[in-house]
Amino acid sequence: MEKVEAILYGSRWKGFLGFIALICLLPFFISSQYIFTLFILIGIYCIVTIGLSLLIGYAGQISIGHAAFFGIGAYVSGVLTAKHDMSPWLAMGIGMIATFLIAYVIGMQVLKLKGHILALATIAINIIVYILLVGLSDITGGASGLIGIPNLSLFGLELGNQLHYYFLVWAFVFLVILFSTNIIRSNVGRVLRSIHDSEIGTETLGVNVTKYKIAIFALSAMYASLAGSLYAHYINFIAPPTFNVSFSILLLVMVMVGGVHSIWGAMIGTAAIMFLNEVIRFVGHTVFNISGEVEIVVYGLIIVVVMIFMPKGLIGVLDIRGKFAIKSAAKKNVASEKGV
Repeated sequence: MEKVEAILYGSRWKGFLGFIALICLLPFFISSQYIFTLFILIGIYCIVTIGLSLLIGYAGQISIGHAAFFGIGAYVSGVLTAKHDMSPWLAMGIGMIATFLIAYVIGMQVLKLKGHILALATIAINIIVYILLVGLSDITGGASGLIGIPNLSLFGLELGNQLHYYFLVWAFVFLVILFSTNIIRSNVGRVLRSIHDSEIGTETLGVNVTKYKIAIFALSAMYASLAGSLYAHYINFIAPPTFNVSFSILLLVMVMVGGVHSIWGAMIGTAAIMFLNEVIRFVGHTVFNISGEVEIVVYGLIIVVVMIFMPKGLIGVLDIRGKFAIKSAAKKNVASEKGV
């Protein structure tokens, strides 16, 4: 059984431990606070894109509205701490539970739809939440935003420091990876892949497809809520424009570029797009003096190119090169043995 699992999923711990080592060593090589902030944001966004990978890549359900759940988590945590002096950790937990329940109720109706109709429905959800964030100004601060969100602290240690927050965010990323990997390797993961391949075929086996689709949709929304709370307590200020549809599109681009069928691919795509985003802003605004959101045009081009030339994303390219290297090494070994 272990051999079969190794063939299907590969080695689990080698890559994961190597990833942990890389994250722990990065602070020793980063001197720029700007780059350090970028890595913190990459960690926060990775939590969202891992959830999207489970939803889109494994369950086959599209969402272009996860910025709404990111915003719900940020505002629930922000309002409860800034206006009601609640413990940030308790507020984060309430935000995650509230987002899970909201997404579950929404999913019961929305996930009856399929394809581009489902995509449009999730965009509509994002727009509705955005309008509510702006309109409920007495609670959310409206278009002016919400200020005074406190920093997190743990066992008396203030986490406002960049280094401390970096390790906190990536600790959450590690936990999300472990939890998500266990889902993928469980019976639930096999059902999700079956739903992705054929909903009708899965239903004929007696599986309650709707239940699994709603559950994974709500779980991915809860991931986004956690990320939103971490974002709010890091920036200490939130405003509705951060959570509009363009951010949902950005999240989708991250997942598609990295590889929608792999949580590692989603993370690679998140890092790649975040760095590319900074390059686009610098070149577009500084070199060419272009005003407005020029990034959204480039994202569209990226999706087209990736869908045509790299349908499996960057993780697919890396996987192909890895297999090619292994085959080349095997051929060399066989040739050397024959020579001997």
